[in-house]
Amino acid sequence: MNKTEILVIDDEPQIRKFLEIALESHDYRVWQAQNGKEGMILAAHHPPELILLDIGLPDKSGHDILKELRTWYNKAIIILSVQSSEEDIVRALDNGATDYLTKPFRTAELMARIRSAIRRNQSDAGSNIIDCGDIQLDLLSRTVRKKGEILKLTSTEYNLLSLFARNEGRVLTHQYILKEIWGVGYQTETQYLRVFVASLRRKIEDNPDHPAHIITETGVGYRFN
Repeated sequence: MNKTEILVIDDEPQIRKFLEIALESHDYRVWQAQNGKEGMILAAHHPPELILLDIGLPDKSGHDILKELRTWYNKAIIILSVQSSEEDIVRALDNGATDYLTKPFRTAELMARIRSAIRRNQSDAGSNIIDCGDIQLDLLSRTVRKKGEILKLTSTEYNLLSLFARNEGRVLTHQYILKEIWGVGYQTETQYLRVFVASLRRKIEDNPDHPAHIITETGVGYRFN
């Protein structure tokens, strides 16, 4: 059985070694690059299932590498960086990062994020059903069931839930969600988005005050579990 391949692009040898040991212990095959140029070459010649990308690279900004990769690479890219400002996180996510983890990070959390991203890579794109535990979406009939019972959602609520479910585990920025659901002119209307998220939570969450599905990423956006 072929192992899932992951490319690590990071200039710190100790981080690359740590990630190699951690990933191989979870049965992944690891490729390593110490700068952006080397990473781009490896990604082109051996396209991996997932890329772990550092922002602070010696030859080129990781943000620029991310944008270049996104012109042709459509699988998961998780950012690993010491830069933890909301501006950096939002910039990376808006440029196409699947996820963002700040260093230092817990190995268990990284592995969970990797598994979630790879599940999306390998999901059947032709399936009309998205199964989210106790919630199921039928994309063909535009119906949503919770524990087998059909939920009554407005068109906007359905579109919002569908966007979340199709990006399970990924942090979606406020600006990205507003653009996808309402259009370019609404990208600054974060209060508008909060109202609809609250409404959707009341319908899909067992406890809307402590949501299990739609998780707030403070100052950045939302993640759907």
